[in-house]
Amino acid sequence: MSDKDNFFKRVLEVAQLVPYGKVTTYGNIAAYLGSKGSARMVGWAMNQSHHSKTPVPAHRVVNRNGMLTGKHHFGSPNLMQELLENEGFIIEHNQIVNFKENLWDPEKMSSE
Repeated sequence: MSDKDNFFKRVLEVAQLVPYGKVTTYGNIAAYLGSKGSARMVGWAMNQSHHSKTPVPAHRVVNRNGMLTGKHHFGSPNLMQELLENEGFIIEHNQIVNFKENLWDPEKMSSE
């Protein structure tokens, strides 16, 4: 397994931990994995999540401002938003309104 494949695998494992009704960011996952400057690479890994054998709640990973930047990687243009709204999120103009209140940081897992 290449370093990139291993990193992608670890990203997907962290994304699987995001609780229902919470979201995290590409940057939070990168920092948790000890690769703080690799938020974009986390995004690339999330793009591959739809091919994972194990379900990955990719809709719960957004950019640092709560924008649904990955929405075009879902089957339909509105699927990411619909999945988040089903979990209680309010979305306006492709951005989570109640983002800060529902942000989950994997680095703080042990304290939750």
